[in-house]
Amino acid sequence: MDSSESNLPLLLQHSYCRSKSITSDDLRNYRISLKWCALDHSSAAGKFFSYLVFTLLTIVVPAVTILAVQDPGDDPISFNKLVQVPESGLAAVGFLSLCRFFRRYGLRQLLFLEGLQEDSVYVQKGYARELEKWFRSVAYILFPSFFVELAHKIIFFSTVKIYFPVGFPVNSILFILVLGSWVYRTGVFLLVCVLFRLTCELQILRLQGVHKLFETSNGSESDSVLIFNEHLRIRKQLSITSHRYRFFIIVCLLVITVSQFVALLLVLASKTDKNFFNSGDVVVCSTVQLCGFFLCLFGAARITHRAQGIASVATRWHMLVTSAASGSNSTKPPPLLQPLVNHKKNNNSSSSGEDEDDTDSDSSSDVLISVRPRESSSFQTRQALVSYLQHNNGGITLFGYALDRGLLHTLFAFEFSLVMSILSKVVVL
Repeated sequence: MDSSESNLPLLLQHSYCRSKSITSDDLRNYRISLKWCALDHSSAAGKFFSYLVFTLLTIVVPAVTILAVQDPGDDPISFNKLVQVPESGLAAVGFLSLCRFFRRYGLRQLLFLEGLQEDSVYVQKGYARELEKWFRSVAYILFPSFFVELAHKIIFFSTVKIYFPVGFPVNSILFILVLGSWVYRTGVFLLVCVLFRLTCELQILRLQGVHKLFETSNGSESDSVLIFNEHLRIRKQLSITSHRYRFFIIVCLLVITVSQFVALLLVLASKTDKNFFNSGDVVVCSTVQLCGFFLCLFGAARITHRAQGIASVATRWHMLVTSAASGSNSTKPPPLLQPLVNHKKNNNSSSSGEDEDDTDSDSSSDVLISVRPRESSSFQTRQALVSYLQHNNGGITLFGYALDRGLLHTLFAFEFSLVMSILSKVVVL
């Protein structure tokens, strides 16, 4: 890269324009989404326009609707008091995260795609499938929510009173601005969630590639070094991902928790009738928030589960190689290990019609290998590799706490305790 190109923004540099490993532009859909969301920071004009749109649709329009729109009867659970603040808060967190990402990295560095051409064909094709899959997932969340939000806003703005000078269609203009603000804020929030989930899915594919290295390895010292280097690369990328997204995940958790429980408290405490007019917006907002946040949590839990399970795979691999090498030159496992291999074969035959993406089954830790006797140095290298994986099996972390299934269970227990506390106070009141 010459000096003139190094001065350009990352999104304009030639090395970040197209994928080196896939013929078509694998990030084309993301670049289009960034432009439609006014998040293109590749030029000074684009950056200015991005900040202008953010200020208008995230701060100005919600503030105008809160001050100028009054519901009939001043319903305490209207969208003015419950929806605007959390939606703007999540959009602000997502926007600031994207600005920091684009200023420092760019899309390809953000998704760790520089070394994708060095990965196996299995990883490259799997990543291409994940790109298409998660765009469909966003569409499944955004489009139904948009139609419900559209129906609610049509009913809402045909009923409410707006305190503006008459003489022009205020309701129609504000209706368009509010709907555009909702699409913008929701899109920014979901875009960051999808970027994080795609990063996790790419690392899951690479861990599956490490699993295949165990299956094809014959226990030599060079194979152990190759597995160690690949895991070290994945481990480093997981650590970087944890540092990049921890602010976004923690702030989103706080905003969603506070908004959901304030909404629950006010809805249960209100004596007015609940209908689509006064609470439909709350339902849409809650659905989008939870779906987007669950994308992040489940993605982090999956990659952490896979990273923690790699030590078990390595231990079984080491045992099979050592037993086969010390027993005979035959590739048939010793009698004590025969049930393990048979179990692997049965799982392969029984799951042939199932989804290939079901990677959380117990059979994913089984290893079927073909080995040859090796010298004692290979044993010591394998033993060192197993020890390394046992002490470096973390995935996504938040300030040292692994974001795994155990942490999800803890969060669920904490949220459930808050719900029970609010329900008890509502019943007493």
